[in-house]
Amino acid sequence: MSTTWLPCGDYHQSYQEDHGWFQTRFLKGKMILLALCLFVLIPLVADSYWLSVCNTVGYTILGALGVQLLIGFCGQVTLGHAAFLAVGAYTSTLLILEFPWPGFLVNWGLAYPLSIVIAAVVAGVWSVLFGLPSAKVKGFYLILTTMAAQFITVDFIITQYVAQIGGRGQAFSLPPGTIRVGPWVIDSDLKVYYMMTILVILCIVGMANLLRSRAGRAWVAIRDNDISAEVMGINVVQYKLLAFFVAGFIGGLAGAFWISNLAAISPEHFPWFWSLWLVGVILIGGVGSLHGTVFGSLFMVLVLEILQLAIMPLADTYPKLLMDFLFIKEATFGLAICAFMIFEPNGLAYRWWQIKNYFNLWPFSY
Repeated sequence: MSTTWLPCGDYHQSYQEDHGWFQTRFLKGKMILLALCLFVLIPLVADSYWLSVCNTVGYTILGALGVQLLIGFCGQVTLGHAAFLAVGAYTSTLLILEFPWPGFLVNWGLAYPLSIVIAAVVAGVWSVLFGLPSAKVKGFYLILTTMAAQFITVDFIITQYVAQIGGRGQAFSLPPGTIRVGPWVIDSDLKVYYMMTILVILCIVGMANLLRSRAGRAWVAIRDNDISAEVMGINVVQYKLLAFFVAGFIGGLAGAFWISNLAAISPEHFPWFWSLWLVGVILIGGVGSLHGTVFGSLFMVLVLEILQLAIMPLADTYPKLLMDFLFIKEATFGLAICAFMIFEPNGLAYRWWQIKNYFNLWPFSY
């Protein structure tokens, strides 16, 4: 006789039950409550400012997912992931503004969705090119290779050549009504929020399922010991390059989504600091955890927004604080990473895991 809940935890009788998404009625209830909060409560109570904050959180999650895959699940260090976000953003923008789409695709609002997919594939292929050295080098040398991706892509190719297409100078402006998904014109923070929520859910679900597949198990084996993985018959180079492609694909999707939140796009939106920021997000949230990607993004974005709100009332008395907020932001970022490395090295995801297990095992928790 099987049961769905026992005082000491879940009881499973099959592999499908052990890896099922909704293993208990309690978990189903939590997921329904989460969906109601995301799609009903937040849009009702949040004003335009907080919706824009939510959109920033979603963009950070999408950007950090690829970094989490490379560092947390495959063991490949990257410090140039913003380059692939830039590739996705510029590919999607150029497809919308310059590509001669058939009239029926434009009328049906399919040009932008198709540009997102194409941009993600282009970013994935571009990521593979800079992932090729991972077949021969690792550690510090791979860090330099991924840093080269940032400087070559953003500072050289995009800034000097791509941004000059059409004689626009440095910025591509996106006229109102350009971003459409079917009959819906994405022209408000609320519509961007709904699109962001759907993309984040799809990417997290897709990533979670991918990590349970043969490729996911191979990535974890490579992360733990690539020599042992090769001895077991895993094609290490192939799976490393696949990880770079998937990470670049998600990064390109994030960049293509972010243009819906911008009136104009320029290389300044993808600085090298953003690559460091994404690494810091997964360090704070928890390396090797999808929960950590979400928690780290929430923590970093909300902490800095709260810090800015706290500084605003002091702006009249101390105007230099507002002028120097960028430096305060960077200092806060560094201090947060140092604090987590010292006091919570496993990240927020580990703390969440402990809290969740405590309640799951109550009243028999130790």
